[in-house]
Amino acid sequence: MSREIDYGNLMHTAMRGLIRTVLQDVADHGLPGSHHFFITFDTRHPEAQLADWLRERYPEEMTVVMQHWFDNLHIDPDGFAITLNFGDTPEPLYIPFDAIKTFVDPSVEFGLRFETAEDDEDEPTEAVEKDHDRDEVRGEPAKKTDADVVSLDSFRK
Repeated sequence: MSREIDYGNLMHTAMRGLIRTVLQDVADHGLPGSHHFFITFDTRHPEAQLADWLRERYPEEMTVVMQHWFDNLHIDPDGFAITLNFGDTPEPLYIPFDAIKTFVDPSVEFGLRFETAEDDEDEPTEAVEKDHDRDEVRGEPAKKTDADVVSLDSFRK
């Protein structure tokens, strides 16, 4: 049996490592300049931790925004814990890195999208610019920007 290099999974691991490194820097030093993040994650992931009312409101995925106010940001090898404000109610979350579907920093037009086998292969990469108004957690609509999205699909077999 021949062995093959799984470039798709290697790329996913590397890009999640990039997110881990960025978030650890933010935990250590705060958000620099105008940087801020839209992070969409799978709320069905078995390790994702969020309040029951949030899971009911977002039964499949949720986009959170790290910008003006967040607290208790702690990074571990598998994910990160953070407290975000939902309509003047601080709520703790734990988001596993492998639950992340998109990571976007609109201030520098940078974005990553992680696709799985069940994702529709014909879906355009611009899907990262979905309507964030529904998932916005700061209480004001998110501004949409054009972001360079790295799609890792081309590396999968």
